[in-house]
Amino acid sequence: MNIKSFFPILEWLPSYKKEWIKGDLSAGVTVGIMLIPQGIAYAMIAGLPPIYGLYTAMIPQIIYAIFGTSRQLAVGPVAMDSLIVAAGVAALAELGSDKFIEFAIMLAFMMGVLQVLFGVFKLGFLVNFLSKPVISGFTTAAALIIGLNQLKHLTGMNLGRNNKLQNILADVGQNFGSIHWLTLLIGVLAILTIILLKKYTPKIPAALVVVVMSILAVKFLHLNDYGVKIVETIPEGLPAFRMPVFDKKTMTDLFPIALTLSFIAFLEAISVAKAIEIKHTDYKVVPNQELIALGLGNFIGAFFQTYPATGGFSRTAVNDQAEAHTQLASLISAAVVALTLLFLTPVFYFLPKAVLAAIIMVAVFGLLDFKVPKQLLQYAKRDLVILNITLLVTATVGIKEGILAGIILSLGMLVYKSTKPHIAELGQIPGTHFYRNKKRFSDVIINDDILIVRFDAQLHFANTTYFKDKIQQKAEDKGPQLKLVIIDGESINSLDSSAVFALNEILDYFKRNEVEVIFSSLKGPVRDTIRKSGLIKKIGFDRCFISVQEAIDCYKNKCHDVSKEVKHEHYIKQSY
Repeated sequence: MNIKSFFPILEWLPSYKKEWIKGDLSAGVTVGIMLIPQGIAYAMIAGLPPIYGLYTAMIPQIIYAIFGTSRQLAVGPVAMDSLIVAAGVAALAELGSDKFIEFAIMLAFMMGVLQVLFGVFKLGFLVNFLSKPVISGFTTAAALIIGLNQLKHLTGMNLGRNNKLQNILADVGQNFGSIHWLTLLIGVLAILTIILLKKYTPKIPAALVVVVMSILAVKFLHLNDYGVKIVETIPEGLPAFRMPVFDKKTMTDLFPIALTLSFIAFLEAISVAKAIEIKHTDYKVVPNQELIALGLGNFIGAFFQTYPATGGFSRTAVNDQAEAHTQLASLISAAVVALTLLFLTPVFYFLPKAVLAAIIMVAVFGLLDFKVPKQLLQYAKRDLVILNITLLVTATVGIKEGILAGIILSLGMLVYKSTKPHIAELGQIPGTHFYRNKKRFSDVIINDDILIVRFDAQLHFANTTYFKDKIQQKAEDKGPQLKLVIIDGESINSLDSSAVFALNEILDYFKRNEVEVIFSSLKGPVRDTIRKSGLIKKIGFDRCFISVQEAIDCYKNKCHDVSKEVKHEHYIKQSY
């Protein structure tokens, strides 16, 4: 096993470039600053004391920086998982109690173990079910939900956190009259400053500029006395090593929640990581290694009093927009959290929450994907339906439901397409030995007594009936003059048992109608199945050809040249 595949840090660290440090430093500090209020807020959502959110903001991302394959993914507490922790553990213990804290930490431990096992046993293939339309729909909806959730801090309105678009909009409508205009002004100015700095001076870390300016403005103008909400006091102290409380009954009760979180957290992280990966060409996200990295982050973090963590959407967006090149940015973010807990609490005391909201909103709305829907409208309307349904379900029902809906729709579409694959009737391009679809090439030569059919898919139980019906229908369209059917197998990669029975039935059908059936361009795996099943005895070696042209030449010439026929049959036998 290549040690770099298990420790991806050994891939990028030795080849680190000096010009990357500016982007990594800027992104790391910005995300680190974001993590402080986010960690506190998400811990409260999870029903935990604020300090546990900061622990979770620090430890898992240090571990992920060593083992993770995405160079922009920011790992830590997230809103969705925090809500699941609160809902799941609340059934076993009172919110905020010592038992509740023990169970939440144990949940991180169990979740980590499961994710590592999934990675070791190569279950990262689950990411293959996240098609481009699903990822696009998910990221767009998540960007809307996360961005609109920042309206509470941007406007000063008394809004609750919600993961459903309709509830957020209804809440905004009900509380519109309670806008705090000074807070809104600060937020809007921060957004405009970030956008303008990114456009005209992209090398200047815009987020850092507005953070520093806003802190100074609030402190010296005493804006907090006029109702502008600030971060205020941040809890102090680094996490100490402590063994999770192992209890068989508790672990049994927590297992369903841990299993659910393991998959949801992975889907959240890998969706974000894959969405960001598209913008970069210098690395590849490896799903199985991502499972191991996330799992180790939760597993090790549990010994330092963290609760379940995964890749954060908004923080990753900020990380990417701040031009983070490697996971050094995550290590810097963790260092910012650690230094803040130890020494820098007063520095962030006057940081307006409206500015943090502005940073997050600019970052996530930059991920709104309008290009893919426009492209799909031109050439893949079914995929556009999948994208839109994923978007709507994610925005109105929930993130996990949106992803699952997209996956189910994608699989359903795949199954549907596999039952009715493309099938073409071929004709000869004049003056050549090439045979192409008569619907695409209007000048091809079609013989009245010959039907050439190409089936462009694997032949299996789900499409054998369609295959038989189509060939028989095309044969009936030819009429009584049909004497020969050539099945071009160049696009058939494999046969299952149902396909073997179907071919037997096709041979019997055309034999009854006194029509000869021959095969051309059969691939190795298909020939193997035909030989092992004994079907080759019924077909005959002399009815299998290397190309369509050879098959037609033999038919037209009645293969009178015995030496050529023997040579052909000998070659075909060798290939079986």
